[in-house]
Amino acid sequence: MKTIAKNIIGELVADDYRTAAVFQKYGIDFCCQGNRTVEDACNKKSIDTEKVLLDLEAIQEQSNDNTPDYNTWALDHLADHIQAKHHAYVEAAIGQLKPYIDKICKVHGDRHPELFEVQREFYESAGELAVHMQKEEFILFPYIRKMVKSGEKGNPHFGTAQNPIAMMMEEHDMEGERFRKISTLTSHYTPPIDACNTYRVTFALLKEFEEDLHLHIHLENNILFPKAIELEKELTT
Repeated sequence: MKTIAKNIIGELVADDYRTAAVFQKYGIDFCCQGNRTVEDACNKKSIDTEKVLLDLEAIQEQSNDNTPDYNTWALDHLADHIQAKHHAYVEAAIGQLKPYIDKICKVHGDRHPELFEVQREFYESAGELAVHMQKEEFILFPYIRKMVKSGEKGNPHFGTAQNPIAMMMEEHDMEGERFRKISTLTSHYTPPIDACNTYRVTFALLKEFEEDLHLHIHLENNILFPKAIELEKELTT
């Protein structure tokens, strides 16, 4: 267990996505802040490291037949998957969530004024994510696909993949922080006693949105981006 404690969280999840459930259980960010060791993350949150390590070992000892091994996917295939699944989900979920959030603010906002802050944070996130995904779809992902298919680096106008990737990761951090705030404002998506069905559905959808965003960011930060940088280096030498 001592060895696992020194492992980088993002790398553990990249090797076996089932371990993400353990980090979620303890409220440990495995996507935006996945560059820390398990021990460092536990110490920062005053969590018993031994408990986390026992849970991680239990997960790793189970059969892993049904979990996709994203770490083995070709980079162009992974980029296609992220765009088709996660980008499409974000677009559809935003369209679904906005009217729900607006409605519960109108009906319940007088008794639960924190909803207006949730509304503001989500609308800002929706706008930022739309622009963010366009930059990936029109600039970074095509470059990654081109490197994989042609076996050449080319001469991108942004110089090196590390430049747009640094920007994307910074924006990931901002959205991760935004949803940590939304989670806190909603008591971790727990509806109050007087919540109507729309209120409860809205919180469930917000929770689902954050969970999908975690996987989305993990696939990029911990697998796609570092491998794209490494491929570019190989093609440069």
